[in-house]
Amino acid sequence: MEHLSTLDASFLQAEDSDPHVSLAVGAVSIIEGPAPDYDDLVAAFAERAQGIPRCTQIVHTRPFDLAAPEWVDDPHFDIAHHLHRIALPAPGDDAEMFTTIAGIMERRLDRDRPLWECWIIEGLADGRWATLMKIHHCIADGIATAQMLAKLSDDGAGETFAADIRAAQESGPSILGLLRPRLNPLDWMNGAWRATLAAAGAAEHAVVGAAELTARVLTPGQESSLNGPVTGMRRYSAAVVDLAVMKQVSRNFDVTLNDVALAAITNGYRHMLLDRGESPGPHALRTLVPVSMRSAGDFDVTDNRVSAMLPLLPVDEPDPVRQLEIVHRRLSRAKGSGQREGGDAVLAAAGNIPFALSAWTIRLLTRLPQRSVTALATNVPGPRGRQRVLGRKVVEILPIPPIALHLRTGIAMLSYAGRFSFGITADYDSAPDVDALARGIGEGVRCLAELGRAERRTPPDGAGRPIADAP
Repeated sequence: MEHLSTLDASFLQAEDSDPHVSLAVGAVSIIEGPAPDYDDLVAAFAERAQGIPRCTQIVHTRPFDLAAPEWVDDPHFDIAHHLHRIALPAPGDDAEMFTTIAGIMERRLDRDRPLWECWIIEGLADGRWATLMKIHHCIADGIATAQMLAKLSDDGAGETFAADIRAAQESGPSILGLLRPRLNPLDWMNGAWRATLAAAGAAEHAVVGAAELTARVLTPGQESSLNGPVTGMRRYSAAVVDLAVMKQVSRNFDVTLNDVALAAITNGYRHMLLDRGESPGPHALRTLVPVSMRSAGDFDVTDNRVSAMLPLLPVDEPDPVRQLEIVHRRLSRAKGSGQREGGDAVLAAAGNIPFALSAWTIRLLTRLPQRSVTALATNVPGPRGRQRVLGRKVVEILPIPPIALHLRTGIAMLSYAGRFSFGITADYDSAPDVDALARGIGEGVRCLAELGRAERRTPPDGAGRPIADAP
């Protein structure tokens, strides 16, 4: 039997700690109409689900957490338990769709069955329809979830933007590679010495990064309405921009695409806090940014392989360009400080202690209120090419993140076929202004695009911008 990793199982334990949260992730595919016959959809999805092991497996847990949970085949698997059909009330606009998405995602998945559902949503405006895939986070991280969703399309898993991520591009020699047998004893000794130095350097880098992550988790942030207990109800909203515009902004300011996205998110949160009558201070938006540790050879492996960084997003800065510059500097500093490697080392160490101890520790820690991290911003590389479902073109894909651990909002980003989507999940009672957050993100991208065009037209005067920064 295949066991869940410590990280995979932690999503089950975190869900156990709060009856108001559901740690399922999701994605909505908006598809050109008309919708196919429902029986044809059921037959197609039943066949394709059989090719994805996690779709027909259940989680088997051991009493008292004496061993890690296992994936076992469901002897009573029935596709009818996982496919559902719903229609939007007229006029079938974004508001109706977002309300339906929130209602579906706020309910927990049944652990007695494979941990996924697919909802066929009919009645969208302009004759469109949609599929909402809902998958428990213990099954997969963002990249693995995107691969699973692609396998349910007509063409199966194709090329995705995941090849652009850092972990997939790293191809330096491994320690085992440096120690591979050599005929020349001097070559072997040289390889052993290089391996020792590489291991020592990597370990030191990871230790520094782990210490930095720990310090940030233990440092309370600014009190704000973004933190606190959540209810059992959710709101959902989204902003969609052209990927070409995002790329042009990144070229204009010599930053990464992720920097542009986080700067736009900074703009959205800044305006949200100001509209709420709060002062966005320099420590108001410590943000959990998951980082993929998945190599290119593991794209088809269905599990969680992520670490994390915890940058402060500069909501205290009113100037959009300065926001972008500060985001770029802080993300570069976090990458260089070893936070990514430190988080990975902590997870690896957790996997080497008795499972019962790690499980009980996670349940205890996730029950405690945390006040250091305020938001979640995760970037998921989606398919490069246009997908189809039963011959119909998938026009848009909107990601859906979960919220937990006193984070009242979470944002997932997804690139797909020339579009870049921001999907926002929020607590129903404490974030009634989630649509304003989405508008603020879209306006942030548009503002940076306009400023970038103006800056390209203006000759540089040689005067640099002083940047007030914080760790």
